[in-house]
Amino acid sequence: MIKREYIQKHKPIKFKFYQNIDDFIVEENPIRFTQRGNFIVMKIKKQELGTWDLLDTLARNLKIYENEIGYAGLKDKNATTTQYISIPKKYSKELKKFKHKKVTILDTVLHSNKLSIGDLESNSFTINLHEVQLEDLGKIEKILKQISKIGMPNYFGYQRFGIDAEENFEKAKNLIYGDLIIKDRKLSKMLISMYQSYFFNSWLVERLKLSDDEYKLLDGDVFKQYSNNKFFTPKSLNDSIIKDFTNKKIMFTGLLPGRKVFRSLSKARQIEEKFDDLYIQEKGLRRDALVYPKDISVNYNKENKVCTLRFTLPKGSYATVLIENIANRNLRV
Repeated sequence: MIKREYIQKHKPIKFKFYQNIDDFIVEENPIRFTQRGNFIVMKIKKQELGTWDLLDTLARNLKIYENEIGYAGLKDKNATTTQYISIPKKYSKELKKFKHKKVTILDTVLHSNKLSIGDLESNSFTINLHEVQLEDLGKIEKILKQISKIGMPNYFGYQRFGIDAEENFEKAKNLIYGDLIIKDRKLSKMLISMYQSYFFNSWLVERLKLSDDEYKLLDGDVFKQYSNNKFFTPKSLNDSIIKDFTNKKIMFTGLLPGRKVFRSLSKARQIEEKFDDLYIQEKGLRRDALVYPKDISVNYNKENKVCTLRFTLPKGSYATVLIENIANRNLRV
C-alpha cells in the first residue's frame, strides 16, 4: 500500500510502540445527550475487544438484533477503549443482567436517537512510547509543538486497510467493477470504504510533495468552513482565503471518490483526478487534509525510558498517524 509521507523532514526517531491494553488508551468525547428519550446510551469500557465484537457480544447477551445497536465510532481491539453504545430503552431489564469479563458499563443516560457513526466530538488518547532516549525527548516535544501549530496530514492509518492490505484492495476493486459479489453488506461497505481511503491517502502524499515548511494551497481547492461544516470553492486563492486557513477557520479537503460529492477545480483537480474513480457507486465524501491535535502533554519516565503522550484528535483521525509523524517513519505500510 501507499507509504505515508510527512512534512517534517527530521531524522527518524527510534522508539517502540505497542498497541495493547496498557500502552494504547482511547476515550470518546461524546455529543451532548438529551437525557430523555427511547434509547439508552451506555458508556462502555472494553479491553481486547473490537467494536464489531462488542456489538456481537451485546446482541447475543441482550437477545436483540445487531442493527438495533447504535455506535458513534469504531475502536481498536488491541487497546483499552471507552466508547458510547446505544440500545432501545425497551431492553433495560436485559441490560441490568449483562456481564462480560472484557466489558464494563461505566454509566448510562437516555437519549432521543439511536447513535450513528460520527456522533462524537473527538477522541482523547494516552499512548506510551518505549525505549525513548532522553536526548530525543526534546525533539519529540518540538515536533508536537510544530504539529499542533501547522497541523498533521489526516491520513487513514494502517488499521483502515487490514493485515492483508493488498489483498483487500484487490477484493474491493473486483467488488466495485462487478467481478466479485459479496452478500455480507457490512463487509462490502468496509472494503469499498478502504478502497476510497486508499485514493485519499495517495492524493495526500502527492499534495505533500508540493509543500516545503508549510502546506501549499491550490486554485480550485474545496475548503470546509469549520464554523458550519459547509464546503466551498473560492473563485480565487486570495489573501483572505490564505489568512482564514492560517487562522484555522477553514481547511482544504481531499476526495473519497463516489457519488454526489464536490470535486475540486483547476490546478487542484489536475492532481485530484489522478486519484478518482467515477465507477464507485457508494456515496463520495470529502475529508480534511489536515487535523490539529489539542490538549497535548508529554511525560517522561527516565528510569524506564517511557514517554507518555496525551492528546485529543478530531473524530475520524488516527492516533497512529500522529505517532508516525513524530517518528517520521511508517509503523506499518
